Amino acid sequence: MNKIFSSKFWIHFLAAVVVLIWGCTFINSKLLLNHGMEAHEIYALRFLFAYVCILFISPRKLWSESWQDELRMFVLGITGGTLYFITENEAVRIGYVNNVSFIVCTAPMVTTLLALIFIKDVKATRNLVVGTILATLGVGFVIFNGHFVLNLNPLGDMLALCACLCWAIYSILLKNVSEKYSAVFITRKVFFYGLVTVLPVFIFSPWHFSLNSFMRPVVWGNLLFLGFVASFMCFVLWSWVSKQLGALVASNYIYLNPISTVVFSAIFLGETMTPMAFIGSSMILFGVYLSNKPKG
Repeated sequence: MNKIFSSKFWIHFLAAVVVLIWGCTFINSKLLLNHGMEAHEIYALRFLFAYVCILFISPRKLWSESWQDELRMFVLGITGGTLYFITENEAVRIGYVNNVSFIVCTAPMVTTLLALIFIKDVKATRNLVVGTILATLGVGFVIFNGHFVLNLNPLGDMLALCACLCWAIYSILLKNVSEKYSAVFITRKVFFYGLVTVLPVFIFSPWHFSLNSFMRPVVWGNLLFLGFVASFMCFVLWSWVSKQLGALVASNYIYLNPISTVVFSAIFLGETMTPMAFIGSSMILFGVYLSNKPKG
């Protein structure tokens, strides 16, 4: 019993909770989009709110210890923020949602491949390979939800692949900088550079959402959840979890994302959850367990 509830258990538990919360953000964003907000407006507001929140707990230190580290923080802000969210949302807008969801949720597999290529200490164990394949298949079962129809949209699929690659780079680079800086400092930098790099988007697509609309509970309620819970709290926790578990182990929990998406879609959007989705969820859970199971 003590082993089950050790500190390591709670780190894994927090990783799962963060990803399950992120899986709910699709519902929040969809509700805001349905009420007239643009994707880049939602992203800018959630990161702005999260940045203001983190200023209250962040150390007063403004810059990284070297310009190389500051450049890494800039890349984190782009890959884990602006570029990731814009490419994913644009892929959904012009492509097929099922395709985009499946491609983006294969980020752990891409992270594993990049780590095997660029990180010497990472080895491809049997559990890692089998668990990754099983979880990826489970993602397909959940997302397509019993309707295995794959339509091709080259531009949309390429943008989704770009989002997937961005998150893989973010995961690996996050592990690198977390060895020198605290989770709060890193997250503050991600929010800051995420905000800075999204500003040019407003040149091409100016703000249009009316201020009066913010008075509606569905608008400020979902923005509050996205900014405080899904961004401020979850990004800080994810930076800390990645430092404790490593890029690969933490990244594997991203496979849990579609489980919460499909469950909360059924609850709040009235979408049907088929038996195939239950089977896929079980495959994901077992695949994540197998991937993160220590050798021996």
